[in-house]
Amino acid sequence: MDDYRVLADAVATDIAAGRLRAGDRLPTQRRFARDRGIAVSTASRVYAELSRRGLVAGEVGRGTFVRAAPPPPGPALVEHRPVTVDLEMNFPILDGQAALLAPALSGLLRADGLRAGLSPGSAAGTEAARRAAAALLACEGWTPRPEQVLFAGNGRQAIAAAIGALVPVGGRLGVEALTYPVTRTIAARLGVEVVPLAVDAEGLQPDAVRAAGRLDAVFVQPTMHNPLGVTMPVPRRRELADVLAEHDVPAIEDRIYSFLRDDPPPLAAFAPEHTVVVESLSKRVAPGSTLGFLVPPMAHHQRVRAAIRAGGWLAQSFAVEAATRWVADGVVAEIQAAKRVDAARRQALVVQRLAGFAVRADPAAYHCWWELPPPWRAETFVAAAARRGIAVTPAASYAAGAGHAPSAVRLALATPPVDALAAALDVLAALGRGAPGDDGTE
Repeated sequence: MDDYRVLADAVATDIAAGRLRAGDRLPTQRRFARDRGIAVSTASRVYAELSRRGLVAGEVGRGTFVRAAPPPPGPALVEHRPVTVDLEMNFPILDGQAALLAPALSGLLRADGLRAGLSPGSAAGTEAARRAAAALLACEGWTPRPEQVLFAGNGRQAIAAAIGALVPVGGRLGVEALTYPVTRTIAARLGVEVVPLAVDAEGLQPDAVRAAGRLDAVFVQPTMHNPLGVTMPVPRRRELADVLAEHDVPAIEDRIYSFLRDDPPPLAAFAPEHTVVVESLSKRVAPGSTLGFLVPPMAHHQRVRAAIRAGGWLAQSFAVEAATRWVADGVVAEIQAAKRVDAARRQALVVQRLAGFAVRADPAAYHCWWELPPPWRAETFVAAAARRGIAVTPAASYAAGAGHAPSAVRLALATPPVDALAAALDVLAALGRGAPGDDGTE
């Protein structure tokens, strides 16, 4: 085993044994190297290995810190309540959804209807499915043609198929410097290099695409960016579209959360020949009703369709048939409208409960980005929140590159009941107004 891995194992053992606790700062790499009589380059590999294992994370200008362990079982916000309040994952499922969805499925349970659901999957689905999907995905300023629509098993598989179609093994995929973590994992499995691109208050910076050198594709979230919660304004979308055309770089546009607002038009409206749209039913309807959509330009259509088949990412016919019926019956539109109300209500709680803090979010989104006040560090705050029965996600989980992440956390708002969310936000606000160690537990 390489020496750096032996050293990484030793540090990991100290973390597991509690000799190094969540939030503890490791020595600088130079100090670590000097103390152990190794080269600084070896120390750098040790820290990189610990980061790869998810044991440590870097923060801008502060150093490298031990990450929080998964919260142990224990009381949450209310005494004798052993359930953690989950502000890590977004599972927007509304009361009454099952009753809305069930009637449309009754036809699938008859022998003639079930026959279609039992047929082999196809990336192109059926003509009825393509028409339904095109109608579902249409929005102000953009309506996909039914013949463009392809289907994958879920949103993650849609992203994987798009990357696999556009970026060769060893190729370079540009992503926002803070991005959806699964994209990094998919890229690594496909042998694709991830290139972090700078973002600002309006989203991805077009100049960062210009400055990145050769890119085979760009993955971008213009609407309700995850985790930052920003929505790219129209002028920025136009500028980005111009850069894509100028450098002939295709974009993979993630619109998973776009159902929560009507505007602005997608990047695909401004760069139709350079944009592959990826979408999903998991947020619009429910995580258990997984179905992914891809809308590539016709120039990329066959490549994307082949990637879906080659990757084993075909949608199940039953899921395609169910979605087609839900769209035709109007039930997806009804659930979507209800979720817009629900998300806005939850964002209003954030505005109220976290007033005075540096919180960034689209007012219609199911998540927000909290830049923590000093002296809090992200990992220390995550650990403190976990001890209070609240799970939140540190910025390091979204960092696309090996550099340091900001001292911030993402709050996912969709999963807990509204009253539990309000109580959790109150606890987090009190925590933010204090400092590590105020209650003697840090």
